[in-house]
Amino acid sequence: MSIVQTILLKSTDPGVIAAVSSALSEADGYRLIYCEDDRTAIRRMDEVFVNLFLYDCGDSAHIDESALIHSRLAHTSCARIVVFDPTSTPEGFQLANRTAAYVFLFKPLDPAQLGVMAKRALEQAELARRHRILSRELKMSLDEDIFQTTPDGSVQGGYSQFERLVFVSSKMADLVAEAKMSASTNMPVLIQGDTGTGKELLARAIHFNSGRRKSPMLVQNCGGIAENMLHSELFGHVQGAFPGAISDRLGLFRAADGGTVFLDEVSEISPQFQVALLRFLQEGEVKPLGSDTMLHSDVRIIAASNKSIEKMVQQGTFRRDLYYRLRGFQLDVPALAVRPEDIPVLTRFFVEKYAGVVGRRVLGVTTDALKHLEAYPFPGNVRELETEVQRMVAVAEQGGYIALRHLSEKISSTPINDAGPGGFVPSGGTLKDMVESLERAIVLQALDRSHWNQSKVATDLGLSRVGLANKIKRYDIKRGRGG
Repeated sequence: MSIVQTILLKSTDPGVIAAVSSALSEADGYRLIYCEDDRTAIRRMDEVFVNLFLYDCGDSAHIDESALIHSRLAHTSCARIVVFDPTSTPEGFQLANRTAAYVFLFKPLDPAQLGVMAKRALEQAELARRHRILSRELKMSLDEDIFQTTPDGSVQGGYSQFERLVFVSSKMADLVAEAKMSASTNMPVLIQGDTGTGKELLARAIHFNSGRRKSPMLVQNCGGIAENMLHSELFGHVQGAFPGAISDRLGLFRAADGGTVFLDEVSEISPQFQVALLRFLQEGEVKPLGSDTMLHSDVRIIAASNKSIEKMVQQGTFRRDLYYRLRGFQLDVPALAVRPEDIPVLTRFFVEKYAGVVGRRVLGVTTDALKHLEAYPFPGNVRELETEVQRMVAVAEQGGYIALRHLSEKISSTPINDAGPGGFVPSGGTLKDMVESLERAIVLQALDRSHWNQSKVATDLGLSRVGLANKIKRYDIKRGRGG
């Protein structure tokens, strides 16, 4: 397989785990993620893009609480295989049927059979995904008065995805390329960006694409917490270290040994705690509160902040040496306002996510609604957009479209700039110069929109690949430099 397929296994049965590990190896293009219970499985599916969910019923199948139900409603593109022992779990048949599982398999698993079934399930899921997109496009073509002729995010266009991060913009493409590079190392990562841009999602994507993905990723928010409490949460404490310490506490750094610790709002830590964190980053030393014993832990730190740490260093409120230790890789997540081309694909992604959850069949989003969404600045970034889409799906008519009337008033009343592509005003003194400046802007916009897929851009603009390459060279258009 040229594309890595992510398989999530929920099981505590050593026989099932061994069979899955044998049948679906990384050498064959599979990435295996393990979990022991439904709650963890649901969390993993919301963090990582899962292609196939292998669900071991265990000794009982609690249908209403099952992660399979969540998978079918919120992650429609994920294939499902149910595994159970019919003698001890007869309700496994009902669970497989209710959750539209591709197939059910009996224990003990045959690795050869599992390998074939997994491959067929993934093929079927991909065919189903393409069928949904084509069906939507066919319906849209019949309603071309309210939809664009070639909807963005379609088979022709598509979008890129890094786990649960969805985008088409060149800004996000460059960010994800660097994030993937950081995932292949053990260096600390500093993620900066406005609230709601998806910093934690990016951190989880880095973890699950790293060599540490089989170990835990634990999260600690450093904002609004007393220094002693934060020290206890991360480094642990011994019994009697302070009033209320009735037992020993391991601490996240030791609990996540071999894995990742995500420190959110790291800009809020005190100067005293900055010294302790710097020592840990340098030596891996963990000294629990109230203990004289120095322990060690192998943990990768991913830190995040919605403030500029560099400016804090200049102001003297953040240690310069700690800043340089944290920024092995520095990733700056752009605000949604500076990448409005991501709004349509994010909107469609969230529509598909929430339509199943609330039991709505939503056919699409009208062009008029998308224009207002793109025009709105979204101060709350992707998180605000997701909440808006969730509300729109809830109020949309069954089997209908999300239209302008379904948007909240603050968005529907946002004025739209109809001055042409991106409000572009041609430059130049002669007609020839103005036409060339317009042509350059159109080519650049098409390249950015398609993530520099030159074959697609050439097709969309009615050019040959050579013709497009000549225009890129003629107008000195370079990726990531705004031309």
